[in-house]
Amino acid sequence: MPSGILYIVPTPVGNLDDITLRALAVLREADVILAEDTRTSGILLAHYGIKGKLMAHHKFNEHQTVGIIKERILSGATVALVSDAGTPGVSDPGFLLARECAREGIEVQTLPGATACIPALVSSGLPCDRFCFEGFLPLKKGRRTLLESLTKETRTMIFYESPRRLVQTLRQFAEVFGPERECSVAREISKLHEEHRRGTLAQVLEHFEAVEPKGEIVIVLAGLPSEGRREHRNKYKEERDYEDEELQG
Repeated sequence: MPSGILYIVPTPVGNLDDITLRALAVLREADVILAEDTRTSGILLAHYGIKGKLMAHHKFNEHQTVGIIKERILSGATVALVSDAGTPGVSDPGFLLARECAREGIEVQTLPGATACIPALVSSGLPCDRFCFEGFLPLKKGRRTLLESLTKETRTMIFYESPRRLVQTLRQFAEVFGPERECSVAREISKLHEEHRRGTLAQVLEHFEAVEPKGEIVIVLAGLPSEGRREHRNKYKEERDYEDEELQG
């Protein structure tokens, strides 16, 4: 029996030009494009002249459709999975389908591409050699317990949040981590009104209490300072220094 392939295809988080040439090639060649919201993805596809391939695949129907999709791929179909923005599976639908295809022995390829967390981290000015991604926090059950478990985390932490909950979350962060903990809030990454607000939790909270936050939000929070925290390493300089020592020796 012929077997197709599942492509996980990142889409722009803001500017439509952020899509890769390879992503466009895959979307044009795919037999089916699975979309979290066909209306949102339809705008992107129409912009690049790609039509007639969309099928809804989201958290409300993925358990019902995963078997059908898997059988189509096993029959030889090329299927591309996209989310509304960024990389599917990262706080978006995608994990279930990728897992089931991998278990079935179906080839799964994830294209490199857009995601909101990495630009937010690198632009924050906080250490990015070691970090942990927490995504969206639980709304109620387990939220406080999770935050308290992170109070000893020394790595930089990344969270996703909605604009309507941002102020409440920053208040809770200040209470749990302390108002002087450094953070950065990235808003509308890769869009016209992109903003990075940096400072202590108290300073950033004061700003967003005065200015209503809008758009997609990423919070980057400094880890707990420790005497044993590693300094940033330049591995390329270390390699050059080692080579110089070898030549001199």
